[in-house]
Amino acid sequence: MSDEHKAALAKGRAESRIVKEYLEGLRATKPRRGRKRTADTVRKQLAELDRNIEDAGPLDELLMTQKRRDLEAELEAMSASVDMKALEDAFVGVAASYSQSKKISYASWRDVGVEARVLKRAGITRGS
Repeated sequence: MSDEHKAALAKGRAESRIVKEYLEGLRATKPRRGRKRTADTVRKQLAELDRNIEDAGPLDELLMTQKRRDLEAELEAMSASVDMKALEDAFVGVAASYSQSKKISYASWRDVGVEARVLKRAGITRGS
């Protein structure tokens, strides 16, 4: 394998990682329907679980234990912030090249939630 081929593979892997991280960030920060859950409401649910688990039967205890794990993971995810500015800047740097190599249209980027202004910054136009 030539050095050029190895470099092209490394570039493709790096671009894919950057695009994936940006799209995951978009998904993680996408507004959800309904009332927004807060850390306080999750903590209240955890406290209620802790009060009720001692009196639960074996099957309910199992289900409540899983619910506790789910709530703890949700609480942890709430505290982890996503730096969308940094992800967007990295995405803009590779999006045109990635889009060209994978033959991804402007419309497909828009369909997965990439804003038009971001695509414009990246140099991806409707005609691309």
